[in-house]
Amino acid sequence: MSALFACEDPATWRSVYEKYWGVVEAKAKGKTPGKLLKLDKWYQEELPTLISSRSDKHVTLSELEKLMEWKLTRGKFRPRLQQLVASNSEDTVEQCSRKAFSLLPDVQAAIAELSSLKGVGPATASAVLAAGAPEQTAFMSDEAMECVPGLKPIQYTAKHYALYLAKMVEQTEKLNKVDPQQDWTPHRLELCLWALTIATQQQLPLLKDVDMKGSSITEKCSDPDTDQRPKKKLKTK
Repeated sequence: MSALFACEDPATWRSVYEKYWGVVEAKAKGKTPGKLLKLDKWYQEELPTLISSRSDKHVTLSELEKLMEWKLTRGKFRPRLQQLVASNSEDTVEQCSRKAFSLLPDVQAAIAELSSLKGVGPATASAVLAAGAPEQTAFMSDEAMECVPGLKPIQYTAKHYALYLAKMVEQTEKLNKVDPQQDWTPHRLELCLWALTIATQQQLPLLKDVDMKGSSITEKCSDPDTDQRPKKKLKTK
């Protein structure tokens, strides 16, 4: 999947992005049918609107609890985290998240502030920030990090998140330079990388559907781990 991350063709990225909800729906057909789709719709659409509608951006305790439920349903299930998050007080969550958003664009300071909450580490903190500031941050999902060269083994630390976000921001800037729509954000890149990883794991037809003029993702975009030539001279595999 690192071939997509190395790709500088916005059309290829957009073709993956357009398949995102199809992948969510397919994954949502698992043990708890429909749960992931409902939670993901809330996280991607409702929560950002709620946060942005407030004069001082913040999240409530109930929103943080639901965000954690989304995170655990979308990725690896760690039930202990749900309990820890619920043990925070309403006032503490609002004050902490309010301060975190006010610290932006210093993402690392914002991550540190949110990580002071019980049950919240860099990954969950990044999910909170991505919901309210998608143009500056990206959720630290396992699936996305596995696609970014130089991040393995994955570590759930603030330092590791800084490396991940720097690479995501750099790639976002590259895509916006060549895409007339200039609507790429680190958050949107995470959605693409997550979708491609899940589609590959579950053997969904996404890879075939993303063919561009007869070339698949792996043919259209070179893999930085195996192809050391300039990215503009894409290697066919």
